[in-house]
Amino acid sequence: MTILSVILIGLSLSIDAFAVSVSAGISIRDLKIFHAVRASLFFGAFQFAMPVAGWYLGTAFAVYIQSFDHWIAFGLLAFVGGKMILESFKGSGSAADIRCFSCLLTLSLATSIDALAVGLSFSILGHGIWLPAAIIGGITFVVCLSGFEFGRRIGPLLEKWAGITGGLILIGIGVKILIEHLSTAA
Repeated sequence: MTILSVILIGLSLSIDAFAVSVSAGISIRDLKIFHAVRASLFFGAFQFAMPVAGWYLGTAFAVYIQSFDHWIAFGLLAFVGGKMILESFKGSGSAADIRCFSCLLTLSLATSIDALAVGLSFSILGHGIWLPAAIIGGITFVVCLSGFEFGRRIGPLLEKWAGITGGLILIGIGVKILIEHLSTAA
């Protein structure tokens, strides 16, 4: 897997957390930099940890699924990408108060569940996880910090389009994986 692919995956996975950051930036008038940095750290840490957890789960089952692993990777990425696109059309992003610690934990977990599936895909495909997970977590941190500021300045218009773009990128990466594996098998 190329670094560019990992960066695109990181950007795609960070979209949910970005949407939460934008929403918080819009709705919390007296948001302090401390809260924005803390939330960005939480989002980034969860986006780092979840692919690692998914990778270890996948490692335990890889021997049993090698003959159809590319279909699993495609299915997971297409599912996650499709889910992101559908949620964008539903407008289901809501701005919970990230200043509340329990709300922040819940949001961090909820926005990183997709990363678990990506880690599982990496494992199935035989890719390492530590560098990609660090890149994904770092990208999420930076994207979220930007999202808080962006939300304060621009407003809620980007949330729908960001989710659609992120979903299409994940689906595109899944299609690329499927094509690569099917063309080498032929």
